Amino acid sequence: MNRGFDLVVVGAGIVGLAHALAGVRRGWRVAVVERDTRCVGASVRNFGFVTVTGQAGATRRRAERTRAVWAEVAPAAGIAVLHRGAWVTARRPAAVAVLEAYAAGPHGAGCRLVDGAAARAQLPMLHADTRAALWSRHELRVESRDALPRLAAWLAEVHGVQFFWGETVHEALAPQVRTARRVLQAARVVACPGTVFGGIGAEVLASHGLRLTRLQMLRVRPPSPWRLPGAVLGDLSLVRYGGFAQLPEAQALRTALQHDAADCLAHGVHLIVVQSADGSLVVGDSHHDDTAAGPFAAPGAPPSEAVDTLILRELQALLVPGDYGVVERWSGHYPVGHDDDVLVHTPGPATRLVVVTSGTGASTAFALADEVLDTL
Repeated sequence: MNRGFDLVVVGAGIVGLAHALAGVRRGWRVAVVERDTRCVGASVRNFGFVTVTGQAGATRRRAERTRAVWAEVAPAAGIAVLHRGAWVTARRPAAVAVLEAYAAGPHGAGCRLVDGAAARAQLPMLHADTRAALWSRHELRVESRDALPRLAAWLAEVHGVQFFWGETVHEALAPQVRTARRVLQAARVVACPGTVFGGIGAEVLASHGLRLTRLQMLRVRPPSPWRLPGAVLGDLSLVRYGGFAQLPEAQALRTALQHDAADCLAHGVHLIVVQSADGSLVVGDSHHDDTAAGPFAAPGAPPSEAVDTLILRELQALLVPGDYGVVERWSGHYPVGHDDDVLVHTPGPATRLVVVTSGTGASTAFALADEVLDTL
């Protein structure tokens, strides 16, 4: 069955859907081919946290643009924005110094640094040990497991994007995309394989040494029915996000964390807390190389009770202590190993292979898609 399209996108994760949106905004006829029957990959297993503050370089610029697109698209697609803004908190003196330097720097615009007492006055659920907090108005948060299906449905119903679910692509090189069921004629092709390294573009991905990192995440019930006014991050995030970690002041914080939180650093734990519409908290995450070939995790790798314990310990140090009952556990994953935060490969003049290699797909995909389609 031959069907002609101006753009065929392979993959219906956030990167693929972003390219579909960018295509229809150019007036193109767009199709999306997805190997699964619904959105089940990395894009629905994360925080849904569109993060601007703490990003650096090109990633920061893409995040600013992507955040604006989310703010525009979410209400149109019926996607609830659950948070606007974020609190980056500091418990250690060295963490306060990082926040002070960030607030005084070029990315401090739109942020406000307050002391611990002022922060707790606005967020009574913060731990008493909180010394300072940086409020950023830039962030927003959606519920990924709801947002991705809604975005796909909106693209189909309102913009006429044709979806082919449950079809594995065997060939994707313009002017043709071939699955086991059909051949699609495509003036342009963008393949967004996400975490699937063994399919389209496998040789290219292997040549770049990409690997998967696996995340351990939790959903918990807060000890009382309070509401977070935004996402909340802690000291550990200040040595993970490049915009903070690249500051000279971050080295002293890294040394302090090696002294009293070395176990968290070893497991890549950097605490983020967001709240869902039902009041539950999504908490995480950890980072481990995903090297296990079998279905059972190696000791210390997700799913790991020891890593759960670390995450919950940090939660108790970030927010008021109490009984945070775990109601759900899951593992996320994303590609890493590329020098840049994205890998864009050109197999042919009208074909692109696009992989976000930094876990920032939700934060950067809409801007990245515009960049890629501008080259086609």
